[in-house]
Amino acid sequence: QVQLVESGGGLVQPGGSLRLSCAASGFTFSTRYMSWFRQAPGNERELVGSITTAGTGTNYADSVKGRFTISRDNAKNTLYLQMNNLKPEDTAVYYCYTRGLWGQGTQVTVSS
Repeated sequence: QVQLVESGGGLVQPGGSLRLSCAASGFTFSTRYMSWFRQAPGNERELVGSITTAGTGTNYADSVKGRFTISRDNAKNTLYLQMNNLKPEDTAVYYCYTRGLWGQGTQVTVSS
């Protein structure tokens, strides 16, 4: 079955960290450019960042640059999003994405 399954979301205090994972199956993960998106209530879904197939190149939205890091393990068919120094405005549902395929999302809430 072709799918993406996110995990690792939760409630964290401002300044805290979380690591999201996205497990891929049903396709050749190592050949896919991968991205993370997020959607806050009342807002459009926005791109957080992307990573090349080999993981040697990344790009990020200005709002998360320097705080978030995208990585991947092609041997484990898994995409990661390390989020540090989290802010309340990072609260959203986070999705992984590749070529028209979305995961179900994982909720991240940053609140004291």
